[in-house]
Amino acid sequence: MESSAIEQRLHFGKMEYGCKHYRRRCMIRAPCCNEIYSCRHCHNETTSMQSLFYRHELVRQDVKQVVCSVCDTEQPVAQVCTNCGVRMGEYFCDICKFFDDDTGKQQFHCDECGICRVGGRENFFHCDKCGMHPSPDHILSSSLTLLYFPS
Repeated sequence: MESSAIEQRLHFGKMEYGCKHYRRRCMIRAPCCNEIYSCRHCHNETTSMQSLFYRHELVRQDVKQVVCSVCDTEQPVAQVCTNCGVRMGEYFCDICKFFDDDTGKQQFHCDECGICRVGGRENFFHCDKCGMHPSPDHILSSSLTLLYFPS
């Protein structure tokens, strides 16, 4: 397949699939209940409406299977569909099993937090003292005393 045709296939359906939380070209199989959901938030919203006995939250790192929204093929977690060759998310994190076509959010994975964050890595730092991601602009304009600033 020619390189431009491969690129076109990778981008096929970009921003056309997903849910109210994320634009992506796959759904996830929740390992906790073996059901298919658009994302972990959709799973958690659905299960929170069930009885107390069935209520639970999906652990994002436990997801092992996804279903391509373009060709409906279930497969192990990967950025590109093994059947139709579409990229299931322009942003993909293999640690969090997270897919998102809307890269304008500037997603990045924080190893210290163990999750993906938004806003651009260059705009934040992980504070080892508080375990948070304060914005440098917020800190410098804040009336709070800055006790620790990593170099």
